[in-house]
Amino acid sequence: MGKKVKKEVEPPPKDVFDPLLIESKTAATVVLMLSSPEEEVLAKACDAIYKFASKGDENKVTLLGLGAVERLYKLISHEDPIVRRNAIMVFGIMASNHDVKKLLRELDVTNALLSHLVPEDVVIHEFATLCLAQMAVEYTTKVQIFEQGGLEPLIRLLDSPDPDVKKNSVECIYLLVQDFQSRAAVCELNVIPPLLELLKSEYPVIQLLALKTLEVISRDRGTRIILGENQGLDCLLKILETNEFNDLHVEALAVLGNCLEDVHAMQLIQQTGGLKKLLSFVGDSTVPDIQKNAAKAIAKAAYDSENRKILNKEEVENCLINLLEIDNDGVKVAASQAISAMCEDLSSKRAFGLQGIPQLVELLSSNNEEVKEAAVIALANLTTASPSNSSAVAEAEGIEPLVKTLNAQRDGAVANAAAVLTNMATQEPLRLSVQSHGAMSALTEPLRSTSSPVQSRAALAVAALGCDADARAELRNAGGLGPLVDLLHSKNEEVRRNACWAVMVCASDELTAVELCRLGALDILEEINLSTGRKNKFSEAALEKLLDNNLSQKYSQMGYLSSSNVITDGFYDYGQIKPGIKLLSLEELSMQELTDRRAIIFINAKPQEDVLAVEEKPQNSSYEQTTLSPSVSRKSSREKSSLMVSPVEEKQEPPGRRSSFSKSSSKEKGLRKGKGKKEEEKMIDGTQIISKVQDEINQENAQWQPPPDFILLDYINDASKTILPLTTTREQVVALAQFVADKMGGAIERDKLHDFSWELHISEIEYELKSNVVPIGKVKKGTFYHRALLFKVIADRIGIGCSLVRGEYNRAWNEVKLVDDSPQGVTGLLLPPQEYIVDLMFEPGFLMKQGSAEADQYKRI
Repeated sequence: MGKKVKKEVEPPPKDVFDPLLIESKTAATVVLMLSSPEEEVLAKACDAIYKFASKGDENKVTLLGLGAVERLYKLISHEDPIVRRNAIMVFGIMASNHDVKKLLRELDVTNALLSHLVPEDVVIHEFATLCLAQMAVEYTTKVQIFEQGGLEPLIRLLDSPDPDVKKNSVECIYLLVQDFQSRAAVCELNVIPPLLELLKSEYPVIQLLALKTLEVISRDRGTRIILGENQGLDCLLKILETNEFNDLHVEALAVLGNCLEDVHAMQLIQQTGGLKKLLSFVGDSTVPDIQKNAAKAIAKAAYDSENRKILNKEEVENCLINLLEIDNDGVKVAASQAISAMCEDLSSKRAFGLQGIPQLVELLSSNNEEVKEAAVIALANLTTASPSNSSAVAEAEGIEPLVKTLNAQRDGAVANAAAVLTNMATQEPLRLSVQSHGAMSALTEPLRSTSSPVQSRAALAVAALGCDADARAELRNAGGLGPLVDLLHSKNEEVRRNACWAVMVCASDELTAVELCRLGALDILEEINLSTGRKNKFSEAALEKLLDNNLSQKYSQMGYLSSSNVITDGFYDYGQIKPGIKLLSLEELSMQELTDRRAIIFINAKPQEDVLAVEEKPQNSSYEQTTLSPSVSRKSSREKSSLMVSPVEEKQEPPGRRSSFSKSSSKEKGLRKGKGKKEEEKMIDGTQIISKVQDEINQENAQWQPPPDFILLDYINDASKTILPLTTTREQVVALAQFVADKMGGAIERDKLHDFSWELHISEIEYELKSNVVPIGKVKKGTFYHRALLFKVIADRIGIGCSLVRGEYNRAWNEVKLVDDSPQGVTGLLLPPQEYIVDLMFEPGFLMKQGSAEADQYKRI
């Protein structure tokens, strides 16, 4: 038998460690394992970290603090596919944390991730695209992915068999195309077909992301063309027709809205019946977001004129009007905006005018400011160049809410409310109705706005509504002239032009023109007109109109009044104004103390009903009247004793505070001398005092008026009776010159002009009236400028055309145009009128041809 041999087993090498199972419950230990040279350890450590990070954001922060991200970054390119896969999976999970994303960006992880989008493990594709999608929310990462060529592999992965890869890839592309560079690039990379294919996915989230991406890229015309060539419009319409896709209808409409901007796409949809289906779908839908997006789609399409015609043929107006009645503010806003866009088509404008205006007017009362703004913009477009629609707004009782909208919170609402009122003001009945609702007062605040569109539209509305005196008075009383004048300083050309226009209109009456001048409009307009870049036709017209309706200012500033500048009651000659000097009103001048300055000559030939006391005029027509100065009524209650025209009150009046234009009668002077204070006080009982105080209150509320000049009134009446009947203008001019000279001291010999003491005479009148303001009828010894002014005043009243020109050193003269007789022996020859200077001083009535030696000598000293 053989002998059994026992085989001995060799012991393992001394340098090999036996297999050891390590379990760890601390993240720090696992993170340390990421530095292991063993692939199995690395794979298990990555797997453990993936599970730990998946539990919450706090765990991600912990791993970040332990340095896990840097270690994992080294592993995403590991040669072992399992280690590489597990490391990328961790990045896909951890990239949702903001701080992790920041570190990944610094490590430039995108480049490494993109390198793994080649044909490889589907799991790597899933988590690599997940990481990229989460990082692509940051602009800098978008740039990195684009510059590193990431779009092409991402688009290729849209055909991946794995739905998660598709979802992550399309989401990443959606984020990337927010940037215009990527949006342009995806078209060249043929992204449309795979995106349309994704619309057939069984996963709604993928369909939704595909539609969102299509909505962004279809904003570019090139993409819309490609979309149409790939039957994309049919795809979108099918989604809208499928009820089970109702969660995709909003986004599908958004894409379709972009496509409808192109006429070609619009025609294609119309030809296939898709447009009718679309409008029907919108009408039947009860989902506000769908209705809103449909209205937005129509609005986008309506910006093209050809599209508007197509939409009008499909009666889109009915659809939009119905949307106005939907109880959703977003839908109302979108529908109003679509109506605004469609208004460019005249047929649509008429259709909306017949049906839609009442609904839009109703929206003006909405508590939602955005709704109110959209509605008033639509009304502004509807009423532009459409008198019938303007009338429809009035019939819908829209004037009151429009005026209220002038105080809305949104600038767009205010500006367009002013625009609607401007459009309505082109028709006189509507303008009067708008004015009756206090529109001018309401425009005061918009004029103060800091928004240029609001300022411009408000100024234009003032220009449109200011055609009537009542409207101008309302604006003036509401304090609107100040902010209007301020707009003349605007650097915005349109605002400045419209403000000039409004000033021109408002300067149509003297009261407003004077106030505008007081506020500095004249100086600003002069400055504007000196600038070639800032002046315009309206600024020039405004300056001329302002002066023509404020003749006192015009004559003081320019020293010239034309034959068309008719001097009326209230005019005063202040003298030449130096540049930069403001001309005070006659009321303000009448309140000033007596000074040694030149007398201010005023004109007022109309008797005033509010004169408190007027002495009987003597037969010789001298200016013997007692006139209580209206300026007294402006004084404080502590001076009310001056209102009681009695000896005791005259005596108590302090020096320098005596009523302007007043003159004490001889009877009053005698009373002051002959009676003591106690005896005088008995003349006024309590009833009289109460009556006088009441008179003061009444005068306080009355508008100030200068006292009447009865002597001037007599001059005008006498001239009308004696001069007006003369047969020729030449005769009338000569007779009037002689009449004026006779009333102001007669003819003066040239060499005795210096002896004509007119200055002393004027000073005596000023001292008598205790005022520098003198009625022209009081002047009995007048020099050149007194006579020329009186000549112009009477000539204007009796219909003789003449101008008034101020010269230097108290010189002034009148210029008249007369037709000379035909040369002897020539009949039927019509000669042009010649201009003459009228002599009122030396040979009253002598006519000197303009430019002649006599005329030049008359103008000089």
